[in-house]
Amino acid sequence: MNIDLAMVDYWASSGKSAWHQASAGAKLLLVAVVIGSAVFSHSLTFLAGLYCGVWLLVLWARLPLARVIVISIYPALFSLLFIVSRLDGTWTTPLVYLLRALTAGLVAIWLVGTTQYPDIFAPVSRVVPRLVGDTLFLSYRAFFTLIDKLFHLAAALRLRGGFGRAGLNRELRNLGAGLGTLVLFSVERSQRVYAVMAVRGH
Repeated sequence: MNIDLAMVDYWASSGKSAWHQASAGAKLLLVAVVIGSAVFSHSLTFLAGLYCGVWLLVLWARLPLARVIVISIYPALFSLLFIVSRLDGTWTTPLVYLLRALTAGLVAIWLVGTTQYPDIFAPVSRVVPRLVGDTLFLSYRAFFTLIDKLFHLAAALRLRGGFGRAGLNRELRNLGAGLGTLVLFSVERSQRVYAVMAVRGH
C-alpha cells in the first residue's frame, strides 16, 4: 500500500463531510485538546475512550479506514523503544504510552485528511514565529516522505524473501537492517531540512 502526500492532500480537498467544511482553526484547537489530554492523562480507561472518540471523528469524516490505520500506527512504531524502556512489570504502563502515541497519530491524520495544508499552516503562521512555521511545514512534508520510504522498504523485503520463508532469526535481521536504513534516510532527510532552513535565512 502506497501512501504519499498527494493522496492525503486529495482526501482533504475532495472530502464532503462536515469536518472537511469546518474551519481549520477550530480543528487545530480540537487536535491540541486531544493531544494535550492524551499526553497528560495516566488513566487507561480515559485514553481508550479518547482513542475510540478519535476513531468516531475518522468515521464521520469518511476517510479511507485501511490507509488511516496504516498511517496512524507509524508513530507508535517509533515509540516502541521508549515504551520498552518504561516497562515496570505491569501491562498498564506500556498500554498507556502506546495509546498516547496511537491517539496523537490518529488525530493528526484526521486533521491533515480533512484540512488542506495551506489552511493548516495559515492560522499557525499568524501565532508562531516564522522559524517555527517553516519548521512545521517542512516536518509535515518529511513525515509523509518517511512513510512512503517505509512502505518501499517493506515491499523490497517481501520481494526478496525477507519475510515468511526466511526463518525467525533472518527475519529479525532483515527487519533490523530495514529499520537501520530508514533511520539513515531520516538523518539524511533532516540534514536536507536543515540546509533548506539555512537557505531561507534561519
